[in-house]
Amino acid sequence: MRSFFLEPRLLLFGFLISFFASYGQTFFISIFNLEIRNLLNLSDGQFGLVYSLATLTSASMLIWFGKLIDKIDLRIYTFIISLGLSFGCIGMFFLTNHLLMLFLIILSLRFFGQGAMTHTSATTMSRYYHSDRGKAISIAEFGGMFGFITFPLIVVLLIKIFAWKVVWLFAGISILIIFIPIYLYLLRDQSSRHKEFLNKNNILSLKKNWRRRDVIVDKKFYIYLPISLVPPFVTTGLIFHQVFIATNKGWNMELLASSFISLGIFSVVGLLLGGPFIDKMNTKKVIPFYLSPMLIGILIMMFFDHYIFIFPYMALLGLSMGLGAPFTGSLWAELYGVRNLGSIRALLHASMVFASALSPFLLGVVIDYNFNYFSIGLFCVILILCSSYPPFVFRNK
Repeated sequence: MRSFFLEPRLLLFGFLISFFASYGQTFFISIFNLEIRNLLNLSDGQFGLVYSLATLTSASMLIWFGKLIDKIDLRIYTFIISLGLSFGCIGMFFLTNHLLMLFLIILSLRFFGQGAMTHTSATTMSRYYHSDRGKAISIAEFGGMFGFITFPLIVVLLIKIFAWKVVWLFAGISILIIFIPIYLYLLRDQSSRHKEFLNKNNILSLKKNWRRRDVIVDKKFYIYLPISLVPPFVTTGLIFHQVFIATNKGWNMELLASSFISLGIFSVVGLLLGGPFIDKMNTKKVIPFYLSPMLIGILIMMFFDHYIFIFPYMALLGLSMGLGAPFTGSLWAELYGVRNLGSIRALLHASMVFASALSPFLLGVVIDYNFNYFSIGLFCVILILCSSYPPFVFRNK
């Protein structure tokens, strides 16, 4: 495709769509965990169940919806999901003591934000860049990491000034008046870009034009699937129940919000290191090791209670999150090509959403049964080790 440096508008699009997808991410929604539970009189486990059911529904919908990015104009696809996320945010402003309404709102946030918008960012960067794919994915992911850094502090500040529901109203309106006009400008030459992509892929002689039905019967898919699913499971569960962990360790909310700066900064470090690194390496050989920082961070959380340790804990989580974007983003393009990448990534991303759906409920039940943060951390450590083993064994094959 065109030179990496001649596509600044496409890179900015990737950055912005990842940034605004933050409204549907667990870290953003979990900031309002206590307020939502108090409004509807829900326990940690009950709210976790609603959250998980909505996210599971989102995952099943994404399997079908995600492949449409291969068939319709990117500008139309982005408009649909942006509008859906905006309505979900504004819906939270009107939330009442009604469980079904909460379910539908969470479904909108998770499907359009955490699901479709992040899928769009990763697919677009992987598709329209080749030799610089890792760097392009990293730049787009900066948007999400910038959200990690800025939104918790902004939200905590705004809640002190306005009612918590008003913050959601601001979020929904910002998509309508900021993101949609900007992205329409950034993608104004999308037709010519996509035509160039199609022409190039028609010329390339590929060993196999992988389709989704081919992927699901390929053993490589199941070797690398666990290491793609465990990070969203672990990070979603820990962040969703961050208030429980912080309270039991004596960490206050201001400290917790500040720690997201550490998470965001080291996510950026992971992106800065991971993007250029993966463009020069065989992804299969290095991907077994990218969860090592997360493993160490969770061990720190398990064994150290002093407030200072919240920062290395969150930093190491962020480092693996940052590395994960270019590592896993490049992996699937290397394994299966980019012609049907939207369809393939829709299956993968739906699986990741499914994994992220399970952890709030499962860990919420664990909390309701009076297990502590050490037990939660130990479970996460075991998952990381088990998921890293198959890619390690097959890294040279």
